[in-house]
Amino acid sequence: QVQLVESGGGLVQAGGSLRLSCAASGRPVSSYIMGWFRQAAGQEREFVAAISRFGSNTAYADSVKGRFTISRDNDKNTVYLQMNSLRPEETGVYYCAAHRRPRDVPSTRLQEYDYWGEGTQVTVSS
Repeated sequence: QVQLVESGGGLVQAGGSLRLSCAASGRPVSSYIMGWFRQAAGQEREFVAAISRFGSNTAYADSVKGRFTISRDNDKNTVYLQMNSLRPEETGVYYCAAHRRPRDVPSTRLQEYDYWGEGTQVTVSS
């Protein structure tokens, strides 16, 4: 129903910033609650941020509150994750995901998401 492609990853120094993008195709991104998840090497994939269909509600992992901002531009079928003050432990592959449930409340549980991108690598050097 929807395809997701992440971009914007790269190498940054600790304390630096990076903006990730998630481009959706196949269906309007406004059809979905959208989320970002991170998977570090050897670790489980974990929740980072999520946003309701029109951006009115957001949710964040406690560790990123105040530093990361999730946003969306439904006209461009794109979701963003602005990451500031990055830490080395936040190195990993960042995945964009779409949740099709009709209730427009951001979900923090990766098991509830229906569609996933292939991820983009973020490396934060100390």
